[in-house]
Amino acid sequence: MSCSPPDRPAGPSRDAGAARDIVAVDIGGTHARFAIATIAGGRVVALSDDRRFRCADDRDFATSWRRYAASIGRVLPRVAAVAVAAPVGGDVIALSNNEWVLRRSELAGEPGIETLFVINDFAAVAHAVAQAPSADFRRICGPDVDLPATGVISVIGPGTGLGVAMLVRDNEGHRVFPSEGGHGSFAALDAEERALAMRLDDRYGRTSVERIVSGPGLRDIRAMLAETAQSADGIDDAALWQSAIAGTDPLSAAALDRFCRCLGTFAGDMALAHGAAGVVIAGSLANRLAGHPALAGLADRFVAKGRFSAAMAALPVRLLTLAEPGLFGAAAAFAAEAPASAR
Repeated sequence: MSCSPPDRPAGPSRDAGAARDIVAVDIGGTHARFAIATIAGGRVVALSDDRRFRCADDRDFATSWRRYAASIGRVLPRVAAVAVAAPVGGDVIALSNNEWVLRRSELAGEPGIETLFVINDFAAVAHAVAQAPSADFRRICGPDVDLPATGVISVIGPGTGLGVAMLVRDNEGHRVFPSEGGHGSFAALDAEERALAMRLDDRYGRTSVERIVSGPGLRDIRAMLAETAQSADGIDDAALWQSAIAGTDPLSAAALDRFCRCLGTFAGDMALAHGAAGVVIAGSLANRLAGHPALAGLADRFVAKGRFSAAMAALPVRLLTLAEPGLFGAAAAFAAEAPASAR
């Protein structure tokens, strides 16, 4: 059978039964990540046997599933919680930045999943925010306090794309609302950003925030600063990010500073739109920025909202430091939201 999250709050008091293992999966634009998750009492107890595979190296999800089973040398549980970088309604799920197409109806036959729980990847990250201990959050700006126990928390994460979700906490527990906020229009605030938007408008016809505030966006920012689209030819995105974070290439470092400023502008816009009481920047790419000086630009832009600057300065903005927030979040969502019969 298959199941999807019900539209109701998930509270910590729900009886989730004895501890059990499931397969947690996080399918993004570039990688498919797998782990064995142990869940109990509506929460994630542990993650083990985590692996990461390039999606381009496998024909489809079933191939990666078999690769994972072989890599850990055991028969996999027949229950899977799968986070995907796409809207999850319907039988067919087409990923936004990945050529894979998932069909729920086919997964029961191959690779033989009996219980399938599918959730948007950034909704999963928001569930990770809901369950992660305070030690897994690092301050970016705002007051040095824990995230609020009630209210809205905006969860934002650049990766292959740009994820946005709302985590709503109340006395009953929490609810998660995914969105396509990353596809909103890019707001340029100075001459360099206007030049960047014009370059991408010429290429795509419209510049979404995701075109800039995402892993591939760093290359376009660097090219704009260098005034030549060939400035980083021959360097893959991973190496480009490495040089930017290490500061070994001044132009890449300047591009990273601009990237973080654009991320700060967008995060502040989302906080205002959501009426947020706190903000979390999350994801594997965000993790690489922990402690980086470029985050100062993010903080500056986040607060710079004119008449609302004082209110923005009062919001806690945190970086989620979990190593695999998508995997943890897929399992956390299943533990909290799957029907009791599935758990």
